[in-house]
Amino acid sequence: MPDPLADLARLEGVPSAVAAALAAVDVVLRDRGERRLSPDAVAGSLLRGARASAALTGDGDRWLPGTVRLSAELTALAATLRVAPAQALARAHVLVARGVVPEDALGRVRGDAATTERLAGLTGLLTGSGSASAVVLAAVVHAELADLAPFGSADAVLARAAEHMVLISAGVDPRGAVPVEAGHADAGAAYAAALAGYAGGTLTGVRDWLLHCTTALGRSAELAALTG
Repeated sequence: MPDPLADLARLEGVPSAVAAALAAVDVVLRDRGERRLSPDAVAGSLLRGARASAALTGDGDRWLPGTVRLSAELTALAATLRVAPAQALARAHVLVARGVVPEDALGRVRGDAATTERLAGLTGLLTGSGSASAVVLAAVVHAELADLAPFGSADAVLARAAEHMVLISAGVDPRGAVPVEAGHADAGAAYAAALAGYAGGTLTGVRDWLLHCTTALGRSAELAALTG
């Protein structure tokens, strides 16, 4: 069966960037493992990621309660995301958007044909067994959800959380100790620009997005080390 991400993973510069990001994460987790990574340290990292994701919405006070609720369930949802993506994303939307959007809109995706078709493709990526690095899969999932905006609210927050869930479920960051969302926030305007490039659909735009995500992951590992 064709691997839809294999060619993207081989784009110029991507393999070495993925390797560098994974090495940065490994150094942090190995160091923290030696110091017996505590539940408080993990919770602190997840909270840092939640704050960063809320801030990236441009209305941090409004979305922070939801991002914090989601961070508390992130590792549990990570396992569900790879076997039942729709269920995991719906639950994540309920956690993030509760108190912000009407109750009857919580966990409900738009029902138009284009959204349904694109979500089906994303489900295939998440439940499949391709050869591409989880870093590449996580980056594509993030960008697809951000661009598609299936819920019509909190979609960017969910996109960032889904990227982190993929990394958790794949064992890149098994306990959620690396605040990936903070890595994106640290990039400033480059984050939005890279997402826009991906949405443009060109290979250059996709490649630049993948490189942005590897840089953000490496930076988030540095941020995790700083808070250790």
